[in-house]
Amino acid sequence: MRFHTLALAKEVMEKAKTSTGLRVTVDILDKVYQTGRKGTESFKEQMPIVFDAVFPKWNYRAVPSPS
Repeated sequence: MRFHTLALAKEVMEKAKTSTGLRVTVDILDKVYQTGRKGTESFKEQMPIVFDAVFPKWNYRAVPSPS
C-alpha cells in the first residue's frame, strides 16, 4: 500500500488496535527537527532510556528518575 497523502497515512494508522481493544492515537507533527543533537549528561542521568527486550530498535521509553 502506498500513502499518497499524510491524511491517508494518519487514517490508516488510527485504525490499528489490539485484540483486547487497545487503540492508538495519531498526531502529525509538522515541525522540522534537527538531527544529530546530543543530550546533555544531566538529561541522560535524569531520563534514562529503557529499551524493549524483544524489539529494542523500535520500542523504548524515557523514564524520569524520581525527584
